[in-house]
Amino acid sequence: MTAIRPKDRDAVLQSLRAGVVPRTALHLIQVGRAKEVEGLLRDIERIADGGSAIRFVIGEYGSGKTFFLNLIRSVALEKKLVTVHADLTPDRRLQASGGQARSLYAELMRNISTRSKPDGGAMSSVVERFVAEALRQSREKGTSPQDVIHERLQDLSEMTGGYDFAAVIAAYWSGHDSGNEQLKSDAVRWLRGEFSTRTDARNALGVRTIVDDASIYDHLKLMARFVRHAGFNGMMVLLDELVNVYKLANAQARNGNYEQILRILNDSFQGISVGLGFLLGGTPEFLLDTRRGLYSYPALQSRLAENTFATQGLVDYTSPVVRLGSLSQEDFYVLLTKLRHVFASGDATKYLVPDEALTAFMEHCAKRIGEAYFRTPRTTITSFVNLLSVLEQNPQSSWRELLGRVEVVKDEGTEAEEPPEPAETPAASDDLASFRL
Repeated sequence: MTAIRPKDRDAVLQSLRAGVVPRTALHLIQVGRAKEVEGLLRDIERIADGGSAIRFVIGEYGSGKTFFLNLIRSVALEKKLVTVHADLTPDRRLQASGGQARSLYAELMRNISTRSKPDGGAMSSVVERFVAEALRQSREKGTSPQDVIHERLQDLSEMTGGYDFAAVIAAYWSGHDSGNEQLKSDAVRWLRGEFSTRTDARNALGVRTIVDDASIYDHLKLMARFVRHAGFNGMMVLLDELVNVYKLANAQARNGNYEQILRILNDSFQGISVGLGFLLGGTPEFLLDTRRGLYSYPALQSRLAENTFATQGLVDYTSPVVRLGSLSQEDFYVLLTKLRHVFASGDATKYLVPDEALTAFMEHCAKRIGEAYFRTPRTTITSFVNLLSVLEQNPQSSWRELLGRVEVVKDEGTEAEEPPEPAETPAASDDLASFRL
């Protein structure tokens, strides 16, 4: 049996104990969701073929939305896509007039990742790869690299903002050719959306535009085409915590964000975006609320309506809305066995609890809080990891005795996943609970 590296073990366990999703080694704890993953794999293949896709991942708090998004992100990286990801916050939105949209774009570009740099910060390496390919082609054709760069980026010039985008890439090449590190740095800063004024951009790079609130989607489409020129198969954008759009008190601000989502949705459905996919995570209220959610915008409601033929247990996995259903009892048991295996670093002889303890833990959870322990498993997973941690540090302790001491407390959640205020939406479900040893 393959041993688990201490680095991967600690990354998984520390994240789960804190109630957050691990960034690496997700395969060690992945269970269920096979049909959903299969549907997203088809989207990834479509993106790699020059198409486009958009999905809304909808689930309750703690149901595994962020884990699912990170899992698909790791699959996309393996399929040679570039990924960018960010959480929406009050200061990061899809549409705004006070810099919040540009802030979202800058965060996405800071987190740009490739298979060789999965933790973000891959902008320079993507541009370097494009420049290296241009150099190779210039040698083959016997022409200057600058001519090759302009020729390869000709299609970008036809898009909104494309001429200046191509000029910035050419400026990066000039800095590379002359050894001007400042010019290269300025080009990367522009691509990341870090210039706040057009004057600074003109002085540094000779271009008259910057990434601003009104142009972030256009620049995402430009970046998707550019990474394909750099030798990648396309780009996937992952946005989590879209409930923060739902929470906006100003109806005009909400509708502005919904209009941007509609624009992205239409382009994706019509195949206008080349090699670009979107994966958006939100709660059922964000989707279904007819006063403040996506369904409050008629054009979105009609496009995201459920398939009326998918009833009586039938599911349409090609729908733009991916609903994360409950884990089955069997899936949850497998998850506990995987957590036990990770805790033992892959060595079955070091398991801290027997199979009997896993069943007893599930029965204990069912008696305490009912079916919510596997429907929204985050806090229950945290409790199980805490149990194993105590047993590891106190070998003389008995898991039976510890389970008898578990006290159920209400899950207060995290700031990022705070449910909407009761005055605005129906009260959040009280069946979410965690356990404290």
